[in-house]
Amino acid sequence: MLIVLAVLAVLIGVLVPQFRGTQREAAIQRARSELRTLATALESYYMHNSNTFPGDLSSLTNAIPRIVNALPNDPFRRGSHPYAYDVSRNHAYYVLFSYGPNRTAEIMAISDAGTLQGTVADDICITNGTPAGTPNF
Repeated sequence: MLIVLAVLAVLIGVLVPQFRGTQREAAIQRARSELRTLATALESYYMHNSNTFPGDLSSLTNAIPRIVNALPNDPFRRGSHPYAYDVSRNHAYYVLFSYGPNRTAEIMAISDAGTLQGTVADDICITNGTPAGTPNF
């Protein structure tokens, strides 16, 4: 009986970290997919609203024509928090991002020239600007 328990303990010790890694990868892929969908919604808003991006993401749920019914939540933020969004002061550039696995936002803003301010680190982002040297999913 003791040998069976020892074998089970070893198996659990090996499988739990792999399961957590799988959950993390699933959350990353979910974030990437939802960010692409939101980026498409932002582009649609842009075309229907005098070539300007909304000041906040909640505008997508009230837009005419209706673009999205509800905003998805960032899988890396505890509670019900939508993805982070920033638009340049001239409303020409946007950045949408997830806080990423470390659950901290390193992206701070996007400039009027379309460059990201802050660092991407493990943030998962999509932008219509030029995030020099950073991944653009």
